[in-house]
Amino acid sequence: QVQLVESGGGLVQPGGSLRLSCKVPRAITSTFSAYNMGWYRQAPGKQRELVASISSGRTTDYADSVKGRFTISRDNSRKTVSLHMNSLKPEDTAVYYCNLVPVRADSWGQGTQVTVSS
Repeated sequence: QVQLVESGGGLVQPGGSLRLSCKVPRAITSTFSAYNMGWYRQAPGKQRELVASISSGRTTDYADSVKGRFTISRDNSRKTVSLHMNSLKPEDTAVYYCNLVPVRADSWGQGTQVTVSS
């Protein structure tokens, strides 16, 4: 079992905040610190896109659409990756997933739904 497990989504008003968390399965925890990790999202009718990434050396990168609003972090001791989302907009509505960068095809989890609406 190598699927990652995402949590923390929900319904939030525009301008609000959410914190997503991703837990790495036991099968890959021993090498977690060596992986580059990312948060992806897929909105209805659109392709899945990478919105934030963090390297093994903690270098971060963001899609232009979320830069300055989202912050990705990792805790190698707890084998988790988090995404802090501020100033949320309706266009941030999507299912959010975490995965390695580049993706590991067998690691896609169920994702967590984020809905931004008044």
